[in-house]
Amino acid sequence: MPGSLVGEALSTPAKGVPAMQSVETVLLLVVLATVVAAFARRLSIPAPSLLVVAGVVVGLLPGVPEVRATPELVSLVVLPPLIYAAGEEMPWRDLRAVWRPVTVLAVGLVLASAGVVGLVAAFVAPLPASMAFVLGAVLASTDPVAVSALGRRLSLPPRIQVLVQAESLFNDATSLVLFRLAVSAAIAGGAVSFESVGGEFLLLAGGGLVLGLVVAGGIWLIRRRTVDPVLETVIALVSPYAAYVLAESLGGSGVTAVVVCSVVLGAQTPKITTAHIRLQVEAVYGTVIFILESAVFALIGLQLPYLVRALAGSDPGWPWQALVITAALIVIRFLWVFPLGWIMQLRRGNRRVNWRTSTVVSWAGARGVVPLAAVLSIPLFADDGDPVPQRDLVLALATTVIVITLVAQGFTLAPLVRKAGVARTPAEARKEQAIANVRLAEAGLAHLEQLYDLETAPPAVLDRLRQSLLARIDHGDTPDEPTGATYRRLRRELLAVEMAELTRLFDDGTIDDNTRRRLQRTLDLEDARLNDDS
Repeated sequence: MPGSLVGEALSTPAKGVPAMQSVETVLLLVVLATVVAAFARRLSIPAPSLLVVAGVVVGLLPGVPEVRATPELVSLVVLPPLIYAAGEEMPWRDLRAVWRPVTVLAVGLVLASAGVVGLVAAFVAPLPASMAFVLGAVLASTDPVAVSALGRRLSLPPRIQVLVQAESLFNDATSLVLFRLAVSAAIAGGAVSFESVGGEFLLLAGGGLVLGLVVAGGIWLIRRRTVDPVLETVIALVSPYAAYVLAESLGGSGVTAVVVCSVVLGAQTPKITTAHIRLQVEAVYGTVIFILESAVFALIGLQLPYLVRALAGSDPGWPWQALVITAALIVIRFLWVFPLGWIMQLRRGNRRVNWRTSTVVSWAGARGVVPLAAVLSIPLFADDGDPVPQRDLVLALATTVIVITLVAQGFTLAPLVRKAGVARTPAEARKEQAIANVRLAEAGLAHLEQLYDLETAPPAVLDRLRQSLLARIDHGDTPDEPTGATYRRLRRELLAVEMAELTRLFDDGTIDDNTRRRLQRTLDLEDARLNDDS
């Protein structure tokens, strides 16, 4: 697309690479992914890692049809909603607190990783320098979908969770510029002008930022005037695609636009939607995300056997080459994160390195969907008409590294978090939620006192409401409540007061985002039930 070689590559299928062979294969992929993901939840293991393993195993079975993804399938169909969901989970409050280290990781670490991987690949693999740095650019950035999927089941402190998730979301512009330069060198025989690198970075990152804000503003204007749950759900499903397509069409970064749009709208959702709408959108969007996320990680695993067969007999040393490249990625991340962690500790007046936090952040660097989309978009032919040298090897190495990081880091991240002692215990989470629940009930009681003074409601109804709130404070539960019209009206009024108190508790740092979301859902369910009874 105009202004971005990567935009063109990601939206155009590579020549000679067919799409998935049939509707039956697609359905089989979805069923396989859903079943495996369900087992992963029951076994309390990371679904992305198990899905990748299952995909590799199924791909190795005789008689299984080859399942090959096109760049447009991954980048246009699958990627936008998954990134949008990850961005919506990121609270603006926590993001502001980590913007400095996120910037260092999203720019500096990406550049360092691309350089190191490129040098190592050129040394250990039979790749020309240009293709070695294409591989480095592909693998330089962590993946937002993989990091979010792996981190969702970990009880990390908010600062660490937001740090690794924000890094994976905002390093896209840097990696896209590197990928543009590397691919241009590979297909144009080194005829690359580095004078425009800064302008290209500003176009991708700045254009994605501005267009993401524009789309978010337009959607905000529409959603704040929408009361139909079905229409709201459709708007929520279309939003990531609108941001992505607009940005890519105008030369910006589609991923950056989706991230910005999702973060902005995620912060505004409680203000522009009703409880009933939030519950319906959450249910529908959660189902879509589950299916797409499950399918895409299974697809990554299924791709590997096909790529390995394509390399048969040409380069028997590719497995150890992939292991060396993976090790280089991990080492450079540790060497970058630990000094950054020490500097952050110094800024807080602490001269000791927090090795536990730095180790967890260093290990939470899985690659996934975004690198897969990038590597699939490498052209088949150079500008002179000759085949791009060693393209199959680059695809195989990149996919193997992606699989290794998803499996090795995915299966070991949770034990590492527990061993490091940085995770919040279930008891701590329950205690925080109980304290917040009491604060909400106290806010409701304070509002009831005003209603008593104003004498705007029957005292008997106010007494029942008081008893209900006191029961929450004493026992943590709510007894069966009357369903009269006056009672429902006053209870909805108290719910608005409790929602405002919940927002205040989150804004001043008393509770984290997980507690806020759980309590908001509880309030939404009660609000929806009151509306159903009326």
